[in-house]
Amino acid sequence: MSLAFLQQENLIIFPEKLRPDHKFSFVQEFEEVFVTATDGAKLHGLLFKVDAPKGLVFYLHGNAGSVDSWGWAAQTYTDLGYDCFVFDYRGYGKSEGSISSETQFYEDAQAAYEHLRKSYHEQEVIIAGYSIGTAAAAKLASENEPRLLVLQAPYYSLSDLSKSLYPIIPSFLLKYKFETYRFLENIKAPVVLFHGAQDEIIYHGSSEKLKAHLKPTDQVIILQGQGHNGMNENPKYKEALAVVLAAVK
Repeated sequence: MSLAFLQQENLIIFPEKLRPDHKFSFVQEFEEVFVTATDGAKLHGLLFKVDAPKGLVFYLHGNAGSVDSWGWAAQTYTDLGYDCFVFDYRGYGKSEGSISSETQFYEDAQAAYEHLRKSYHEQEVIIAGYSIGTAAAAKLASENEPRLLVLQAPYYSLSDLSKSLYPIIPSFLLKYKFETYRFLENIKAPVVLFHGAQDEIIYHGSSEKLKAHLKPTDQVIILQGQGHNGMNENPKYKEALAVVLAAVK
């Protein structure tokens, strides 16, 4: 059990590291953005741009890969007229260092958010998080003033999720709490949760449980036939998202 406690990062994060000179092959216009974390580490992300953007989608991706694979998701948002910033956590892609604590994880996301906020009015910013990125996205929305929060395949908390994924590990040993539900209670902006009915990693009941912590006007949208991965490419997701974005203008 002590070994599991010391190596928890290996159970929840699966980064893809990229060389500093890595060249991306996206056909969309983009620019590389470097952010300095509070401890001086250099963090990296890609900003995909459109002509006359309606605003910015600040995107916190899932627990595997890097912006080299997640950058393709940006087209879902640029097609709707938004610039999209896809952020790589520490140790992912070209971001330096490695994740060592939940607090650090949140602070890095806040540093990146503040950097992008210099170029966009905050009421034009939509925070979006997928899977592991949902707690950080919810925390950002609770401590800032974005226009909207979108969570894809969110978990209620990491301890709740671990009961289904790692039942051998007692929840009190978890170093990372990722208590999404706590952050939702303090968000003023509209919140929309999307979850696949066939999600094989984060059971869709997680979003149903989160309902109790949402405002009456917030939404939970269950996508039939959707598993854990590939939500951004799902036509049903795109259609529902377009309706959501049109309603929060």
